Amino acid sequence: MSTSETTRPAPAHAADAPPLLVRASLAVERAQALDPLVETAQPWARALVDGPVRQWLLLGRPLGHALHPVLTDAPLGLWMSASALDLLAGPDARPAARRLVGLGVLSAVPTALTGAAEWSRTRDRDARVGVAHAVGNSVGLALYGASWLARRRGRHVLGATLALAGAGVAGASGYLGAHLAVARDVGSRDPAFAEDAATA
Repeated sequence: MSTSETTRPAPAHAADAPPLLVRASLAVERAQALDPLVETAQPWARALVDGPVRQWLLLGRPLGHALHPVLTDAPLGLWMSASALDLLAGPDARPAARRLVGLGVLSAVPTALTGAAEWSRTRDRDARVGVAHAVGNSVGLALYGASWLARRRGRHVLGATLALAGAGVAGASGYLGAHLAVARDVGSRDPAFAEDAATA
């Protein structure tokens, strides 16, 4: 066997390609069509955290890191619990499911505010992913709001269906949020954490 044959790079395999969701996330990062929406919304988000008290509350300064990821558990947990009752419990659970959906809608408000505060500090690719995440969350919230209204009017099957649709949208949007937090390390943190990492 010749030297050229032994040093030739191995052919690329399908397994070497990034997963579909990774490619989709990178496509969102490069989507310059989102830039006008970023430019329109980001000044409002920055005004939201204008002042030390707002920064202290919305950016999670007492926690030492971003408050937003902690709050996301509330609406998602409430909404998933409602769908669990829809799918596994009988008609007697319908009032409880309706209340869970409503509580999830209410808890989504502070969650969105803290998310906007975190997003106000992003730029370029992270800002694009963040605005796509926000749009997805808004659609999901609208679906859950419609679910609550349908249930309140006695249309429980429609309400359950809208909740499942909301879960799908919220799940896709949540993936983008996780992409920002994990893959791109976006999120406020106390300077002491950075100092500790530097000396470790």
